[in-house]
Amino acid sequence: MAHRNARLTLHGRLLLIDRVCRQRRPVSHVAKELGISRQCAHRWIARFHATGEPADLHDRSSRPHHSPNQTPATVEARVVRARHEHRRGQDWLGPELGIPARTISRILRRHHLPHLRECDPLTGQIIRASTTTAIRYERDRPGELVHMDVKKVGRIHDGGGWKAHGREHGQSGAQKRARIGFDYVHSMVDDHTRLAYSEILPDEKGPTCAGFLRRAASYFAERGIARIERVMTDNHFSYKRSHDVRDVITVLGARHVFIRPHCPWQNGKVERYNRTLQTEWAYARVFLSNGERAAALDPWLEFYNTRRRHTALGGQPPVSRL
Repeated sequence: MAHRNARLTLHGRLLLIDRVCRQRRPVSHVAKELGISRQCAHRWIARFHATGEPADLHDRSSRPHHSPNQTPATVEARVVRARHEHRRGQDWLGPELGIPARTISRILRRHHLPHLRECDPLTGQIIRASTTTAIRYERDRPGELVHMDVKKVGRIHDGGGWKAHGREHGQSGAQKRARIGFDYVHSMVDDHTRLAYSEILPDEKGPTCAGFLRRAASYFAERGIARIERVMTDNHFSYKRSHDVRDVITVLGARHVFIRPHCPWQNGKVERYNRTLQTEWAYARVFLSNGERAAALDPWLEFYNTRRRHTALGGQPPVSRL
């Protein structure tokens, strides 16, 4: 394959050499036929004459033989060690290590470390491949659009279960047969400020979603987002067919916006928040009971809104836009 900026492929270069060196045609004429400049043609001819080998007409790497400004190996080792230890991205590692985030990104790519979105948040092992959308947007003012969604998180056995004690930890027959179920984490995220609110609720039925939406709107109002204009959700029946949700949205004076079916990336801000919620709260450490994990949600939510650096906000927390 030719270099992405090259006008001639290897076959075109061989044609150039054949017509100029064997057929003795003028360089300017052949260059015009092949659609290149005379200077470019002379460079290829000079390279061929240097050794007389057609193999020298292949592309050469543009990588420099020596990189005096490359980050020292000791610093790179520190970055790689911090990535494995904390499982965080360049925007978090950069300020922590005192290294520009762009430099950290190049180091991670140079060492072929996978993106966090491809890894298990608990173990760091690669488990998935993700897609991205080329269309990105951000609303101009707080409350113009909010994103709402529900994330199911498996409940924790008292004592921590296998994640605390390992797969070899024995369980009684009753424990194995017990259906521990799920926690339903309802979340709402403001599109402009990224201010977020979450609650752990027992289900995702219409009345439950409506009650959460009412409390989330009050939470936003207390922090300066007095009016919500649009509420974006997926097409789950608890959103689309619930009279309770519809009534709350009517009271708020908002409009309900649904994403296209089977296109969750259209509700991407709350979907991305759900992944952050799992990585930094639900699976950030081993909890010994479901209640212990539930009690950790509110402190983490306060940290997320007031102190956690957000890439889309220039490294500032969501409260900075209120």
